[in-house]
Amino acid sequence: MNLPELGAFLRTRRDRIRPAEAGLPHGPRRRVPGLRREEVAQLAGLSADYYTELERGSAKNGVQPSAQTLAALARALRLNVDERDHLFHLAERPVPPSAHGPSAHVQPALLGLLDRLSNTPARVITDLHETLVENDLARNLLGKSPAHRGPAASFVYRWFTDPQTRERYPVEDHPHHSRVFVADLQAAAARRGRDAEVTRMIAVLRRRSPEFAALWDTHDVAVRRKDHKKIVHPTLGVIELDCYNLLSEDGRQRLLWFTAPPGSRGAEQLKLLSVIGTQDLSVPEGRAPEGLSAADSGRQR
Repeated sequence: MNLPELGAFLRTRRDRIRPAEAGLPHGPRRRVPGLRREEVAQLAGLSADYYTELERGSAKNGVQPSAQTLAALARALRLNVDERDHLFHLAERPVPPSAHGPSAHVQPALLGLLDRLSNTPARVITDLHETLVENDLARNLLGKSPAHRGPAASFVYRWFTDPQTRERYPVEDHPHHSRVFVADLQAAAARRGRDAEVTRMIAVLRRRSPEFAALWDTHDVAVRRKDHKKIVHPTLGVIELDCYNLLSEDGRQRLLWFTAPPGSRGAEQLKLLSVIGTQDLSVPEGRAPEGLSAADSGRQR
């Protein structure tokens, strides 16, 4: 790993990002035009000390950034695909796919739109419903996305294998969501063709979930673009919202956001989300979602 080059690259990328581009206030006493180290760390979900050691290119503390850490830094620093790949090469990590997977590179247009949705819950997901990046309001509304790899990174996979995933939705709405998820996955599978990732996920779901297998055999297909949802929030109760999806040009990623008509109860509840702390609904350490072996869970962390 070329730590000095990696650190120098991160530093130059940090210097070129203006605070407003990252949704941060400029402040009256800012001495540098770009982002501060602690701001990059905050945006990437890292400790300031860890990022400082990484940027300094010091190996004394055994700094070895993971693929997920590199992906988070690429998003925080608004790297394009070539720059993202260069970052992975410097860290001697395999370059992940550009369009899907938990380390996927968020398409710049979707990331730019997400930055502007400061007053509504929003996240960027893949066509397999893997969360790539989300804002605080989305975490407040839906709970923090669990840090899984492999099939369990997909919300659709967890929907059919882990009952806890369904707790934020009224029981009477579960059949509707199941049909919508499967029809959307049919479209994604056809779009990807002979993709090993989606083929494996479908095979496991057919074995583990009779509900999924029955719905898959109907061959219903429909890309999810809009839906009306009821979210069971632990503090605010049931929130009725409209959910919209804006798909990338290749269909591999989408920006998902929630809104409600002005003056509605849902709109008032959304206003309260900004003052409610994030509830962590991630799967506890050591617990694999139902249908995954302990070995599979270990590989996904």
